[in-house]
Amino acid sequence: MPLRTIRRPRSHRTRRTLALAALPAALLLLAGCAAPSANGDSGDAESAADTASSGFPLTVDNCGTEVTFDAAPERVVTIKSSTFELLLALGLGDRVVGTAFSDGPVPDDVIGAPGLAGEASDPPVVSDKVPSQEATLALEPDLVFAGWESNLTADGAGDRALLEQLGVRTYVAPAACKGEGYMPDPLTFDEVFREFEEAGAIFGVPDAAERLVTAQRAALDDVAPDDRGLTALWYSSGDETPYVGAGIGAPQMIMAAAGLENVAGDVHDTWTSMGWEAIVAANPDVIVLVDAPWNTADQKIAHLEANPATAAMPAVQQGRYLVVDFPATEAGVRNVSAVQSLVEQLGELG
Repeated sequence: MPLRTIRRPRSHRTRRTLALAALPAALLLLAGCAAPSANGDSGDAESAADTASSGFPLTVDNCGTEVTFDAAPERVVTIKSSTFELLLALGLGDRVVGTAFSDGPVPDDVIGAPGLAGEASDPPVVSDKVPSQEATLALEPDLVFAGWESNLTADGAGDRALLEQLGVRTYVAPAACKGEGYMPDPLTFDEVFREFEEAGAIFGVPDAAERLVTAQRAALDDVAPDDRGLTALWYSSGDETPYVGAGIGAPQMIMAAAGLENVAGDVHDTWTSMGWEAIVAANPDVIVLVDAPWNTADQKIAHLEANPATAAMPAVQQGRYLVVDFPATEAGVRNVSAVQSLVEQLGELG
């Protein structure tokens, strides 16, 4: 049976070959989800041909870990809103057996996926934060789809190698990869859309992924960026030391598409800390406020107006604020909508 492989292009690649030993049956029973066999032992030639034509087996190079899918995952635990919402946008809500570490409620619609919230099958919430390995395995998943690499550790949902031994595949949203040659540098909409397509291949729904990408590309192409050359600060969190969007991550990608110049754009990272003195000196024309349940936009405004240094900034005095929901700040199905929203809000500022 042919083996289909997706590999991310990378500089200074180090090939990593995973040699997986045969596993004791007890471990597979613990996971409750042994991976399907791809060796055709059943002798059913017709079934083997159907599997090959569907694109499986499929191997992906994910953050430096090779993961082989013998069939599309059917029981998925998602960690972070970005992963859950992508599956909903692909029409796969019924495959999600548990969610964790949500950044907020599911939106009613996203571009290319109207009625997104209606796709949610109301899976159990495993944890408000990163779930434990025990809680994850109790749901008998065949895949853990994580928003961050750090979600998959011994102290979190489980070490990737151990979960693989237990018959549970793992996949990290590629935009969150941190290894050299794997972290997008910079993140682009082409990369975000490529990740939608890779997810479509993994879950056996390439046509749904293509429809999603086509709709989002068209919407992005229709955006007319603000042309006034305005500078902006992307204020995510922090009071004593603010945490802001830097030069190669989703905030930079979104601001650039909206026509804004990032005052922290020269920092070669996705996010960075930036002292208030530096922010005052940069004197941004507008301030993008990330609205999160644990640190709302209103709380940020109150802090900016209470701090004597920032209270004197023209952007603060004139209330030149733009607001973006936290789930839209990570690579995912809300990014194009965030660009549209920023442009609309800029127009309302005049």
